[in-house]
Amino acid sequence: MKLPLRTCLLLLCSILLCAGAANGKKTPPAAPLDLNAATAAQLVQVPGLGTAAAKAIVQFRERSGPFQRVEDLLAIRGISVRKLAQIRPYITVAKPAPRKTGNSGGLQIFSA
Repeated sequence: MKLPLRTCLLLLCSILLCAGAANGKKTPPAAPLDLNAATAAQLVQVPGLGTAAAKAIVQFRERSGPFQRVEDLLAIRGISVRKLAQIRPYITVAKPAPRKTGNSGGLQIFSA
């Protein structure tokens, strides 16, 4: 059976398009990533985050200090409310470890 050239090209394009879409799927992280500890390489694995957004998150954290809450991502250009809703299941902000103080409750006692 002989197929016209146009049909063959259309079929080939369809196959390539489907193969490309299948390869573009990301495997989400098994556990939510801590925004204050994740690297750009780890953040890229979050569905909905690309290389530029992952780098922007790390740069923002380095310039502005640790994230206090997930919603702080809205200060980053390119992360909208819609994007935040899409990535929220895969990210978190861990509570900082409590500071240890001595018996004096953080006060230094000097004797004269």
